[in-house]
Amino acid sequence: MNIEETAVPDAYRITPRLLSDARGTFHEAFRHDELERVCGHVFTPLQCNYSTSRRGTLRGMHSVLLPPGQAKFVSCVRGAVLDVVTDVRRGSPAFGVSTSTVLDARSGTGMYVAEGLAHGFVALTDDACVSYLCSTLHVPGTQVDIWPLDPELALPWHRGLTGEPLLSEKDAAAPSLARAAELGLLATYDECRALYARQRRDRR
Repeated sequence: MNIEETAVPDAYRITPRLLSDARGTFHEAFRHDELERVCGHVFTPLQCNYSTSRRGTLRGMHSVLLPPGQAKFVSCVRGAVLDVVTDVRRGSPAFGVSTSTVLDARSGTGMYVAEGLAHGFVALTDDACVSYLCSTLHVPGTQVDIWPLDPELALPWHRGLTGEPLLSEKDAAAPSLARAAELGLLATYDECRALYARQRRDRR
């Protein structure tokens, strides 16, 4: 597999090597040892979630308070989505920078999203199914929601939408990036870097 860092530090695009024959394909979607070798992050999934979405559904942008924080490996196991990751860590040299990737079941491409980053996607097909491997268990009240249509973020949803997006009430009412920062909902870059380093120390 090929693991490459995106324009967002600590967000990695993982492209598997597909093995094909007359029956179809097989691929390794994720290997924790390869991720750690390439980027130094220790990622041990503790929970697996799935979402299914109609075409035009926009889910995001979401993060998790630190602590506990949550890293994710995201892949699309049916259909296709336009996946977006944004650096919302206060003090990050890449604060507000985003990267987008088409994730689809055919290619098997996935995204590793480290703690402190915000993630979302728009469904490009009906019945798109997204898998999330998560480093922490869900803790009610710790999710951070940021308005995905915030003009300050200028996210490229237009690449996946032909009309108005389908949003949950929660996402539609989420605060802007600036307001989330004012409310103290965003982790700092230094806090996140310290967490990544602590995870590496604990691994030894």
